[in-house]
Amino acid sequence: MKTLLTLICLGLFSFTHTTAHITKGAPMKKKKLLYVYDALCGWCFGFSPTIQKIQQEYKDVLDIEVISGGLKVGESAGQLNVIAPYIKTAYKTVEKTCGVTFGEPFVNGTLQKGTMILNSVPPAIALSIVKERYPDKALEFAALLHTMIYIDGFEPEDYDKYAIYAAKIGYDKEEFLQKMSNPIYKEKAFADFSRAMELGAMSFPTVLIENNGKYEILFNGYMPYNKVKTVLKTALK
Repeated sequence: MKTLLTLICLGLFSFTHTTAHITKGAPMKKKKLLYVYDALCGWCFGFSPTIQKIQQEYKDVLDIEVISGGLKVGESAGQLNVIAPYIKTAYKTVEKTCGVTFGEPFVNGTLQKGTMILNSVPPAIALSIVKERYPDKALEFAALLHTMIYIDGFEPEDYDKYAIYAAKIGYDKEEFLQKMSNPIYKEKAFADFSRAMELGAMSFPTVLIENNGKYEILFNGYMPYNKVKTVLKTALK
């Protein structure tokens, strides 16, 4: 499972689209959209501006919940130079396809050194802390985690840095840093990983919508804004 996720998401060079059948139902009401992502997923970094724009545009009809996918956990975690050296060139595909730019500190710093430990657990812990108090700011914070890693070049295991980005959404730095070491939030992070697997999120990003009390996959893999809107137009009928 994790090998497949690594090739599809962290590898940055392959993505797929899967559109689920959406059944027309009762008159439209506010629905929940599940966004399964990973802070280490380059395609999620590329998709981040789109999902934020969707959140703003559809705020009256959709609630978006963010779930950490667990791309690099346990034995699949490791040093970039060892487990994913191809990222050193493959990131350019994400830039070209998605219109995002990886930061100079990442490209010419952490990426070139290659010693960064790719570990999805710390950013998932950080997101769990935010989701507990500020669930409405989870998507904003997920984007800040991408900024931390892929623009500012900080490493996922640099626990002190998470508090800096949490402060941007109003969290007290010292309180946040203390919670980063609280095992309850690590449990919440792994609960997210398990939920992502149960939902069938085999690649990131994966977006699902609530339909008659169940969640259906709208698409997985990177999708540009205009195509996301087309899918949502059908789903919200």
